[in-house]
Amino acid sequence: MSNNIILKSRWSTASFGNTAETSPMELSALGAHLELCRRAHGPLFFLQCAAQTMHGFVVGRFVTTVVVVALLIGVLSMVF
Repeated sequence: MSNNIILKSRWSTASFGNTAETSPMELSALGAHLELCRRAHGPLFFLQCAAQTMHGFVVGRFVTTVVVVALLIGVLSMVF
């Protein structure tokens, strides 16, 4: 016995069978998101990334950083 069953896709989208179109509210939300992204990559973005990188480095090595800074202050006070 041979059953030829044609499988239809059973998944559905939020468009409920209609063509998928963007609503004005979705476009507004997308525009607001893109504006936030644009501002986040402004002229101080590089400095913010550098500060976050340094913060991560210092937090992971707090005791070592304190010792190195203390040694630098001690050496500089002896030299000058």
